Amino acid sequence: MIIKNDLFDYKNRYIFQETAGFKFSLDSILLAEFVKIPKKEVFILDMCTGNAPVPLILSTKTNNPIIGFEIQKDIYALAQKSVDYNKCNNQIKIYNEDIKNICQIFPGKYFDIITCNPPYFSTKQDGHINKNSYLTIARHEIMINLEDIFKIVKDSLKENGSFYMVHRTDRLDEIILMANKYKIYLKEVQLIITKNNIPSIVLLRFQKNAKFGLKINKVIDINKLKTYQNMFKEDA
Repeated sequence: MIIKNDLFDYKNRYIFQETAGFKFSLDSILLAEFVKIPKKEVFILDMCTGNAPVPLILSTKTNNPIIGFEIQKDIYALAQKSVDYNKCNNQIKIYNEDIKNICQIFPGKYFDIITCNPPYFSTKQDGHINKNSYLTIARHEIMINLEDIFKIVKDSLKENGSFYMVHRTDRLDEIILMANKYKIYLKEVQLIITKNNIPSIVLLRFQKNAKFGLKINKVIDINKLKTYQNMFKEDA
């Protein structure tokens, strides 16, 4: 059954979800909040967009155009329904396409900012495979893996553009190695505690062909927050 939910703290945005299937997670909210959008005109791409939580939240922060790619048809339909309901069609465009084909639709280095909440588990992590095919593709590197992601970022991101990713802390070493391979250099790290006082989520900001220099932010425990909005501002 498809239901309409408010988008947590973003009371002017609503999102459609399947009660027995795919639902967006806290990770998408953290990712959208972590993104820094300049005042100038920029083009934003959200890879693996799901039912579009990241584009919907970003649309509350900027008037710049936002593109989302979602490969699964039913989840894309939820994303489009959400975009339509929120009357964001002039700003947000969702494609039911394999993100690996993006250069056929947007040739060249088109985007200033790219965001991604990717599948977290490699295909070797069999214990995490879900019997629900929608969840398996969303959570497992079946349709896209880390190397695919950084290849796409290399081909689609403008010089000195920013790439934002949310992932699991236990894959951070692998992520950094793959990013360096494609000259997408890590510039900012934000660790997140969700339970047990141990960081399990990491937010990462990369820059294409950037100079050396890395900022590591103070760890945030989300259990101590009253709101997710503006949670990364220094005065929040």
